[in-house]
Amino acid sequence: MSGFKQTMIALIQRVSEASVTVDGAVTGRIGRGLLVLLAVQPDDDDARVSRMVERVLTYRVFPDAEGRMNRSLVDDGLELLVVPQFTLAADTKKGARPSFARAAPPEIGNDYFERFVAACEDCLPAVESGVFGADMKVSLVNDGPVTFWLEA
Repeated sequence: MSGFKQTMIALIQRVSEASVTVDGAVTGRIGRGLLVLLAVQPDDDDARVSRMVERVLTYRVFPDAEGRMNRSLVDDGLELLVVPQFTLAADTKKGARPSFARAAPPEIGNDYFERFVAACEDCLPAVESGVFGADMKVSLVNDGPVTFWLEA
């Protein structure tokens, strides 16, 4: 893949509620807002984190008075649940087993995941998260359903 830059990935889902549990304990729970599954790739850096934060916080997926998707998390002061999801970076083009070579190494992935969450906490009243590297159980009620794949 010479010359090809891999980008941070966020799979965002508009939810009426969502939670994440690790070892039977809830580590994050939100009401109306976005569930973000976040994948960090080796080429990601602070600029990509900033760009993804901006995209997630301002992406217009919530209805306005006419029912059009013209409102964002920031516009309406809604809640955010961020879950680390390295499997989004999988290479699935060939074979019957995914390759995770495109995911950032764990120490880099965790660092940028934490930077992403911290930057969101600076902008929203309610930000919750999963636990990097943990076996998590994610529950959600997808509102719509509305789901988008974002890259930064």
